[in-house]
Amino acid sequence: MGVQFGDLVEPRKISLEELKGRAIAFDGHNVIYQFLAIIRGQAGEPLKDAQGRITSHLSGILYRNSNLMEAGVRVVYCFDGRPHEFKRQTLEARHQVRVQARQRYEKAVEEGDKEGARRWGQQSVTASKNIIGDAKRLLTLMGIPWIQAPSEGEAQAAHMAIKGSVWASSSQDFDSILLGAPRLVRNLSISGRRKLPRKNVYIKIEPEIYEYQKLLTEIGLTREQLIDVGILIGTDYNPEGVKGIGPKTAIKLIKKHGRLELALPELPNVEFPHPIDEIRELFLKPEVTDDYRLEWGKPDTAGILSYLCGEHNFSREKVLAAIEKLDKGFSSATKGVARLDKWFG
Repeated sequence: MGVQFGDLVEPRKISLEELKGRAIAFDGHNVIYQFLAIIRGQAGEPLKDAQGRITSHLSGILYRNSNLMEAGVRVVYCFDGRPHEFKRQTLEARHQVRVQARQRYEKAVEEGDKEGARRWGQQSVTASKNIIGDAKRLLTLMGIPWIQAPSEGEAQAAHMAIKGSVWASSSQDFDSILLGAPRLVRNLSISGRRKLPRKNVYIKIEPEIYEYQKLLTEIGLTREQLIDVGILIGTDYNPEGVKGIGPKTAIKLIKKHGRLELALPELPNVEFPHPIDEIRELFLKPEVTDDYRLEWGKPDTAGILSYLCGEHNFSREKVLAAIEKLDKGFSSATKGVARLDKWFG
């Protein structure tokens, strides 16, 4: 999902302490998919309430964000709006992958293959309108602001970072860099230990940061040239990219020619699904909105308990512990030298 630049530069590990008092805008759909994929039972099944409704996303939103807020991180969510028509091929391909994964998941469950069920279950997740609606409702009750983007949530998050409304964009994808976000924080919503697929090995996942200007300097490209590298590798708007072209080769081509159009003579018979200049423009001038106000509020204890415990069978004790963390985060930012206006954007 999205262009991948992870092997081009080394990120810097970053602690929650460094993010204290900082506003971070999350790509909402990206995070919800993470929660749906990772927060699962031993047999790979998603968490569900007594009525059979999926609650993995609600669990992730409550517990992960309460930890972040307690640490002083000001969390913001940006949700996808209408996808651009150029993304239709990507969305259809993802749908097909999920359909096939769902079939394999059901077969693994039937055969008692827990490892297979977990692997295919993670790949079959779908964030339905109801799931996204659940997420927005819980965020509101928690006092966490969310923005409905006109198009891509990640583009909206990057735009807000460029404006200075937030300090960084947070996503597992690298599109935020192409979109011009000054900082990209990864692994912020999923830090901890994670089991590697098909191996009985766990790795430590820690937050890491990519700085836009540093990345451009180290690679030696302009933003427009980096976008051209992304187009060669493959983006959501041209998912296949150019066969046989990886990040390093793409960089060499763009450095040699300066612009993707000028490199085409070295790429005979290569066709892009859409005009190159139009794909490039989607990163340079994405559809975003300035109609938002960032405002963090005190969590609605009664509302959260009613929603999660009353409707979805969450443990009252655990929910109250999470609410206490939210309260601490809100209180510490609105007393003493930390003025109330720190919590408004």
